Order: sequence, then C-alpha cells, then structure tokens
Amino acid sequence: MIKEGEKVLLVDPRGKKYIITVGKKDFHTDLGILKLEEIVGKNYGESIVSHKGYEFKILKPKIVDLIEKMKRGPQIVHPKDAALIVAYAGISPGDFIVEAGVGSGALTLFLANIIGPTGRIVSYEIREDFAKLAWENIKWAGFDDRVEIKIKDIYEGIDEENVDHVILDLPQPERVVEHAAKALKPGGYLVAYLPCANQVIRLHEKLAEFRDVFLKPKTIDVVVFEQEVKKECIRPRTTILAHTGYITFARKR
Repeated sequence: MIKEGEKVLLVDPRGKKYIITVGKKDFHTDLGILKLEEIVGKNYGESIVSHKGYEFKILKPKIVDLIEKMKRGPQIVHPKDAALIVAYAGISPGDFIVEAGVGSGALTLFLANIIGPTGRIVSYEIREDFAKLAWENIKWAGFDDRVEIKIKDIYEGIDEENVDHVILDLPQPERVVEHAAKALKPGGYLVAYLPCANQVIRLHEKLAEFRDVFLKPKTIDVVVFEQEVKKECIRPRTTILAHTGYITFARKR
C-alpha cells in the first residue's frame, strides 16, 4: 500500500513516464491534472485518472527509471557500461566503494542500489558544482544513507582503507594506481572508465609497473544492438548505442 511521501512512477496512455512524490498536491500534465493524494492507499499496478479522463498507471520506480529522470549535467556512464562494471567486478550488497569523478551521479545511483543499505560509497569530486548536482540526485533517489561526497582530488591520495573497489571516471586514472594499490583489499578491483584508447594504453603501462600488486588487467568495450521487431521482419535498429567508453578492470592480488 502506497503511503504519503513515497516516490511512484506514473505512466500515461502514451507511455510517457513521470516520477513524483505522493502528497497533498496537484500534478499538472498535458493530459490533465492529477490529485496525488488519491494515490495514498493504492497498490502498485493500480491507476489514477486525470480530470480529463486519462488513466495513469502507478508503478514502483526501478533504478533505471531514477537514472532516466535524474537531473543531468556532465555526460553520464550509461547503464550498459554500469551493468558490466558490476558484473565483471562482482560488486555485491555490503561492498565498500571509493569512486572518483562523480559527475551527475548516475553511476553512483546504480552502485548505491546494488550495495544496499549495508554498503558504503565515498565519491571524490573536485568540482563543487558537480558535487552539488550529484548530491541532489543522490538525496532525491533516497541513497544519502550510504553515499558520501568528498570535495578532494583523488590524484593526491585515497584516505580510505580496506576498500572493495576503486572505480574511476577520470582522464588520468594511471595517477591513482599507486593509491588504489594501498587502499584496496586483496581481491578488490580497480576499475577505470575511459573514452579514448590512448588513455587505456597509459593505464595499462602504469599497471605493468605494479604487476606484483595487480593481476593482468582486462579492457572491454560494450556495444548494444537493439532489435526492431515486426511481424514481417526482425532486424537491428539503424541506430545503435555503440562506443561510449572503454572499461578496464585490474584485480589486486
């Protein structure tokens, strides 16, 4: 049963989505006004009708909905890449993560959802405007119980110890390798998300200097081919989500 103050996902007859907080207020759309207090006491899967007679389905927001509707600033890490970061590094509930380059906070939200309330994320960010935007998104998504944003340059060092993962969205991750080697637990992962191949080469060269600390690194690139499904033809869509970034994984021995 839905309570006042909860976030819900409303889907209109066209499939357009809205994330709103249930309360004693009106929500205006081009398909009419919704009285949000009417949602209180309903269950997910039920509907609410606007004053124009349009039915809006009430659903529980998933992490992909929150990321889609969060405020945007810098370019985000796409869900296709975030999912592979979680899969290849084995990120799990209760993990302790240090990340750097928080940006708008999309990857932070994805990771916070995975680690759960028993996990912890410390996010390093040098730009106060990015940190402010990311924190607004983190609070809005309800993950401020497990995330801390630190205004500090991670190139100068990592304060935390016994970390499960160090995840970087920075132009020069090679400058963090030595710090990550000290901060990570044995078996923990250093992960770097990079748009350009020359950045990956520099990182691999630096990791080679720490071959006694890290196992052989692996770099992947994820391409998504969405399929266009029709009765007479199934084929890849003409537009694809191709290269967004290289992801490098290095595991501490």
